[in-house]
Amino acid sequence: MIEIVPDLPSNIFGAKAVGKITSSDYETVLVPAVEKAIRIHGSVRFLFLLGPEFDGYSPGAMWHDMKLGFAHLKAWKKLAVVTDHEWLAGATRVFAFAMPCPVQVFANSAFTEAVKWVSSD
Repeated sequence: MIEIVPDLPSNIFGAKAVGKITSSDYETVLVPAVEKAIRIHGSVRFLFLLGPEFDGYSPGAMWHDMKLGFAHLKAWKKLAVVTDHEWLAGATRVFAFAMPCPVQVFANSAFTEAVKWVSSD
């Protein structure tokens, strides 16, 4: 399941992954929220929290993740990934070059720093 992270600065969109993420989570929560952020701000500063409650992606969710990134290629301003899952942090660092915006990985304990980084210019 994907939940919207409350109480972030108004220029940031944040989502939290809980359990196993499915394509339905992208279709019903993440894609509409990203598109709303683009309509409001013209770009997306995205903070994605994948904490200890995160249990992985379904194959369909991984496909939707890739499609979402490329569908709005020019709209991404910054991406902060907050996780202690080393496989996910490593994969994010490896594929960061494919994103058209700065990408930074933060540990769960550095959540506040991630918010500051993704909201700054």
